[in-house]
Amino acid sequence: MTLPWHRQAFSKLEQMIDQNHLPHALLITGCEEMGKFELMQELVSTLTGQKEKIQRDNIKQDIEYPALIRRSNYQNMIYCRAGEINENTKNISKEIRIDQIRAFCDALNKTSDDLQIGVIFYADQMNASAANSLLKTLEEPRVNTLIILLAHDAKNLPATVVSRCQSVHISPSYDQQTQDWLLEHISKTQKADFDVKKLLENTHGVPFKVLKELSNDDYIHYQNWQNQLLDIAIHPTKINQLNDFDGNENGVLNCLQNIVIEGIKLKILEKEGGLVELNDIVSKVKSAWLFKILDDIYFAISLLKTTVNARLLLDNILIVWSHITHLKQYPQITYPQRRF
Repeated sequence: MTLPWHRQAFSKLEQMIDQNHLPHALLITGCEEMGKFELMQELVSTLTGQKEKIQRDNIKQDIEYPALIRRSNYQNMIYCRAGEINENTKNISKEIRIDQIRAFCDALNKTSDDLQIGVIFYADQMNASAANSLLKTLEEPRVNTLIILLAHDAKNLPATVVSRCQSVHISPSYDQQTQDWLLEHISKTQKADFDVKKLLENTHGVPFKVLKELSNDDYIHYQNWQNQLLDIAIHPTKINQLNDFDGNENGVLNCLQNIVIEGIKLKILEKEGGLVELNDIVSKVKSAWLFKILDDIYFAISLLKTTVNARLLLDNILIVWSHITHLKQYPQITYPQRRF
C-alpha cells in the first residue's frame, strides 16, 4: 500500500513503467525520514512481483563483520550502503568507499535473463573516488539492469552522477491524508495529547519523524524547549533559568528555528496562530529582526557540525532572541571559534 505522501512520487514511477520509459538509473531524493527506502521497496515489488522477499530485507541493520555489498532475499538484487565495517581498518566507515562501488558494479555486470537491481543508500555518502567509480556503469549499463540511488540531498552528489539519473523527489507532506495516516499509527493517549497537524509542522512535514519523536519522548522535550524559548522572549530575565538545554543544542536551535519560521508566517499573513505567547511576540517584533535571527540560526546549526563550543554558540543566539521584541538595532552575533 502506497504511503499517502508517496503517492505523487509513485505515480510518476508508475507512469514510467506504463510507458516503458523506466530509466536504467533512478535517483530517489527526499529529506531524512521521508521513506525513500520504503518507496524503493514498493517500486521493486511492483517490477518483480517479489514483495514478500523484498520486504524481508533488513538492510538498515548493522552487521558485525566486513561487507562490501549485501544480497537481497530476491536473488537478482543487491545493496551497497555506508556504515559497513572496513576490512582493512576494522572501523565502521561513515562513507561509501570505492571498493564497495567496484564490488557493486562487478555484481551487476553478470549475465542474467531477469531484471537485475542494485540499490545504493545513501548515495550522497559516497566519497569522491566511489562516485567517480560508479560513472562508467551509469554511462554504459548492462541490458536489463536498474540502479536505484537513494539520497537525502542531490546537491551533495556530483553533477556527473545526477545528470545520468532520472530523478524522483518525495516532498514533505501536511495534507489531510497524511494526518489521517498518522492518527492511525499513534496511540489513543497521543491522539488526546497532541495536535497531528502541529506535529507535522514541527517536523517540517516528515511523518516518520513524527512517529520517531513520539516513540522516544523527543516531542515532550521539544514542547519543554518551546515553552522556555517563548518565555524568555517575553521575560528576558528568565534566560538564567533555562534547563534541559545542555547536550541538546541542535534540538533547541531547530525548535527555535521552527518558532521563528512560524512567527514570520504569522507576521506576513497578519494573523494569529495557536500559541498565545508567539502571537504576543509577533505583535511586537520587527519583521526584519525575525529574518535576521533566522539566518543566524541556520548558520549556527551548520556550525554545530564542526568542533565549535555548542553551548556557547546557543547562548549567543539566545541572548539576541531574549531581546528580540525591543531591539533598536540588530546586533552582530559573536560566534565561538572552532576547537582543534
